[in-house]
Amino acid sequence: MAEPFFLTPVFHEKIWGGRRLATDFNYQLPDGKIGECWAISGHPHGPSQIANGRYQGQLLPDIYRDHPELFGNSHSPVFPLLTKILDAEASLSVQVHPDDEYAAEHEHELGKTECWYVISAEPGSYLTYGHSAKTRAQLKDLIDHQEWGQLFLKRPVKTGDFVYVPSGTIHALNKGIVVLETQQSSDTTYRLYDYDRVDATTGQKRALHLQQATDVTTVPFEEPHLTPVVEYRGSSTITTLVAPPLSPYFTVYKWEVSGELSLPLHLGFRHQGAGTAHRRRGRLPPPKGRPLPLAGRRDGVDPDRGINYDRFHQHRLITSPLLKKLETTVSSNGRSSFLFGCINPFIQELSFPYPNVSSYSPRGG
Repeated sequence: MAEPFFLTPVFHEKIWGGRRLATDFNYQLPDGKIGECWAISGHPHGPSQIANGRYQGQLLPDIYRDHPELFGNSHSPVFPLLTKILDAEASLSVQVHPDDEYAAEHEHELGKTECWYVISAEPGSYLTYGHSAKTRAQLKDLIDHQEWGQLFLKRPVKTGDFVYVPSGTIHALNKGIVVLETQQSSDTTYRLYDYDRVDATTGQKRALHLQQATDVTTVPFEEPHLTPVVEYRGSSTITTLVAPPLSPYFTVYKWEVSGELSLPLHLGFRHQGAGTAHRRRGRLPPPKGRPLPLAGRRDGVDPDRGINYDRFHQHRLITSPLLKKLETTVSSNGRSSFLFGCINPFIQELSFPYPNVSSYSPRGG
């Protein structure tokens, strides 16, 4: 198959959200404080709908289940990644996510390891990232006595930073930060602290999950040691921000393109600058913040087939079928930045059903 999938975004209102997904990325948002755009999702709390081609109108998780050959016959029982844009007009709850084993047993879904590329950050912005406890007993004591100032660690961030957040890491985005998030396909969050905020829909403070958070937090905290690898291709650069073995679930790249660059890749997101993605015929200049149209190919597919991207609406969110072999050319007028993520070949094979959506209460944010 050479035709990409165009996906319709799913938006989630959050107590901490704002309107920058409209002002910065020109999304047509529903009313309210919109905190999350689920751009590429197979999760039942917001599955992406395919907007073009043979599978138009169908949901990404259904295509993943019924046509595994389009995705390299992945071993994951569910579409394994979730790509989001988060707008933190206010601070998120301080939280932690479980690993695969704990999540499968207690939540019946994947664990949640994630990463953030900071699209923008106001001056003085910081994350809550990590904790000070040296033993699990000390962690429990600090949580029991709500010694949050002593427990939580702060990390300054600025536009262009990249942060890797393994499961078990206490963390929070704080106000004034917009990120591109690549994560496992999970919506399980255990809140430790939420500023005593009241949910307007219930009139109650949002639930905390102190026991689960104590169970899953990694002790002691050790910040992952990231070693970005930079490769030069003419006047362009390719930076691998995170990859195996540190990151078992996904690899994230940043391209800084001058002229034209062609490489295999899976999912794309234009960060800044002017550029187009194309394959053989036709090209589409993606709006800022939109995943790029990627023409996929694999053995047995005619490499000369072209895609006329002009027939697609530019505001659509898009991804290619995640084939084993995939190549896209990116052209740039001047210098442009693009971010790309892909599913790693090794994904642990787990067996679980997703929770019943009608009875499952998401805890995100």
